[in-house]
Amino acid sequence: MTTVRLLLAYDGTDFHGWAAQPGVRTVAGTLGGALGRVLGEPPRLSVAGRTDAGVHALGQVVSFEAPPTVDPGRLQRAVNGMLGPEVVVRSASRAAAGFDARRSSRARLYLYRIDTGPVPSPFSARFVWHRPGDLPIGRLRPAARLLVGEHDFRSFCRSQGSGARTIRTLRRLSVTRVGHEVQFRAEANAFLHQMVRSIVGTLVAVGEGRIDPKAMPEILAARMRSAAGPVAPPQGLALLHVTYGRS
Repeated sequence: MTTVRLLLAYDGTDFHGWAAQPGVRTVAGTLGGALGRVLGEPPRLSVAGRTDAGVHALGQVVSFEAPPTVDPGRLQRAVNGMLGPEVVVRSASRAAAGFDARRSSRARLYLYRIDTGPVPSPFSARFVWHRPGDLPIGRLRPAARLLVGEHDFRSFCRSQGSGARTIRTLRRLSVTRVGHEVQFRAEANAFLHQMVRSIVGTLVAVGEGRIDPKAMPEILAARMRSAAGPVAPPQGLALLHVTYGRS
């Protein structure tokens, strides 16, 4: 057998998350079904980031074992013919022995987009959170800086269950304005369930004056989801890039 590595992009709007579930349309189930039609049976997939329902990807990485005779180029063309443009294989290649899309990754980069314009755009509404009204960057950035580094992010994630490790290293959390959009880029060694959306929702509350920008250390120390702001909706979030090797 040989390990195949795929670089995926997909519109997550009509998928119920990543993980395959019986009777539920997911990215993994849809991709696995297409691969099965090419390979003879659906392979067991390893994925760099298990995106939630409604979350998109531009740089998702998937790996699986396939017969050594598989032609990655043919596989790419076949899957894109069945699933594109909703799910697109941007590249397909053989990977080095031992490569695993999830375990071999070193960092993940996510982008969250908020449209602050007065009316939603029909051309981008599926990929942004339309929240009309200004968000002052001057309030958001100081709060974002307080979250960068190694912290226990239990307050910024969905319940992980007792004993789960919730310490992560947030390497970057930038806030920029692009026209009517406020964009957040978050990079970490790994993310907890709904962590990016919880951070964004909390920073929006900061921008609206409902949370003090200096309160981030207290929210982290509380280690309770109720201490942070609301969870931002999924459609504004996209997985941009996964880093392998030295990061």
